[in-house]
Amino acid sequence: MNYKWNYEAPDPATAAAEEELARQVGIHPALGKLLFDRGIRTEAEARHFFRPQLTELHDPFMMDDMQVAVDRLNLAMGRKERILVYGDYDVDGCTAVALVYKFLQQYYSNIDYYIPDRYEEGYGISKKGIDFAAQTGVGLIVVLDCGIKAIDEIAYAKSLGIDFIICDHHVPDAQLPCAVAILNPKRTDNHYPDTHLSGCGVGFKFMQAFAASNGIEFNKLTALLDLCAVSIASDIVPVMGENRVLAYHGLRCLNSNPSIGLQAIIEVCGLADRELTMNDIIFKIGPRINASGRMQNGKEAVELLVEKDFQAALEKAGRINLYNEARKDLDKQMTEEAVEQVKDLPGLDNRRSIVIYNEAWHKGVIGIVASRLTEQYYRPAVVLTRSEGMATGSARSVSGFDVYKAVQSCEDLLENFGGHTYAAGLTLPVEHVEEFSRRFEAYVAAHILDEQTEASLDIDAVLDFKDVTFRFYQQLRKFAPFGPGNAKPIFCTKRVYDYGTSKVVGRGQEHIKLELVDNKSNNVMNGIAFGQSSQARYIKTKRAFDICYTIEENTHKRGEVQLQIDDIRPCQ
Repeated sequence: MNYKWNYEAPDPATAAAEEELARQVGIHPALGKLLFDRGIRTEAEARHFFRPQLTELHDPFMMDDMQVAVDRLNLAMGRKERILVYGDYDVDGCTAVALVYKFLQQYYSNIDYYIPDRYEEGYGISKKGIDFAAQTGVGLIVVLDCGIKAIDEIAYAKSLGIDFIICDHHVPDAQLPCAVAILNPKRTDNHYPDTHLSGCGVGFKFMQAFAASNGIEFNKLTALLDLCAVSIASDIVPVMGENRVLAYHGLRCLNSNPSIGLQAIIEVCGLADRELTMNDIIFKIGPRINASGRMQNGKEAVELLVEKDFQAALEKAGRINLYNEARKDLDKQMTEEAVEQVKDLPGLDNRRSIVIYNEAWHKGVIGIVASRLTEQYYRPAVVLTRSEGMATGSARSVSGFDVYKAVQSCEDLLENFGGHTYAAGLTLPVEHVEEFSRRFEAYVAAHILDEQTEASLDIDAVLDFKDVTFRFYQQLRKFAPFGPGNAKPIFCTKRVYDYGTSKVVGRGQEHIKLELVDNKSNNVMNGIAFGQSSQARYIKTKRAFDICYTIEENTHKRGEVQLQIDDIRPCQ
């Protein structure tokens, strides 16, 4: 991929202020710019940013309907009603269900959980799920990470005498379901200060309010923060505001005292002897939880997350790991097929979006394939397959473009849809696919900006290799956890050279393991450039080139750093 490199050096006055702030905080001068870029101007603000406190969490009763939700939950417990915790089959939904179920189960026994089957029931609240609730005597359903559009289903449940409390974070329609309470910070009448909570985050706020109303100490909730961190990383919500607090303390929990289920996944991933980061969740832990719902049933993931016996958890984690291996094979095959289909799209070079349909594709993997296409072609992508006579699929977006609004612009063609800025799901009659593709492309072409259609790297600072020390890396870690709204910093070093020992590696010889030097120091810097083996020939000529990279700890040599190189550009 050819990246556009964006870097704007600060003016002399701003640079001086950034360096002075860095001096006050005791960090490298280049990191002062990172603080300024995040709106931080004083030493007190910097120290506050580096050490988020749980006391900063908002009062949960600021969320609309929270008091009503707590009152209804307390009433259900007082009446000894059966309660069902219901959630989506993805990571956010499974962690949300596990969190609420685990917490309430400590105080109330007449409770169960339910995850719909992706293939038999589809996304969200299903009639089958409500019928199960009715047959098992459920009086109250707490639904997490879905439900905000389930108008007909919740009306059906109400006709059977079942009440709903919705905990969701997806964009609602103008009409809301007839639930007893709707906890969703994206409601148009919302008064809650933070609109970017994950579905699990909304569930956590509900439990925070429930605990406060019943005199339960807040520290009884902190053991569940590891689930919040997993949901925040996996659902790609902004890691700022309240999410930064939850993710920061959730990661500490994940590293010091994870729940038995997550500990088993950590073991299976081979991550047991290292400090876990948001990237470990995104690329290792999250996909395994997701694989359960993609390949079998998400209920297995919840069973693992609430498991109390470590040996039993290891067995469950092993099964889910096998699902993930099968998912990876399917993902590779479908992505290759999708790329071939994209190449045949008429007028591909002039299109601003991608919409493809193949009725043979596996429903559980189309979201991943849409993400792959977005990464490869840097355009909003919709991938559709056939399920129960309808076309169903996933949409993914590029940075800064609201794909939910693009899907919404075609709502008269759709059976249903839902999602948020960067990801959406949709179902439509097969005969509408061609018209949807045309209309979706027209909307994207009219609304997307030119700069949103080219892959770019926003460079935070230009460094020499003498700056890139382990001490620098330790200071950089204070900015974590990273994610949307607090992206992992990207650095640039100019005019670097192969030390003479760089080589192509990988099963398909697709990566480069680099050993580099620059003219400013004697440091030999280790790096890895994934998928960039095409640059190897130039690197071996001993000519100078520029690199953009993030800084990681060398997992093979503790106390040393290595560069994860995003892009290589020959010097002009």
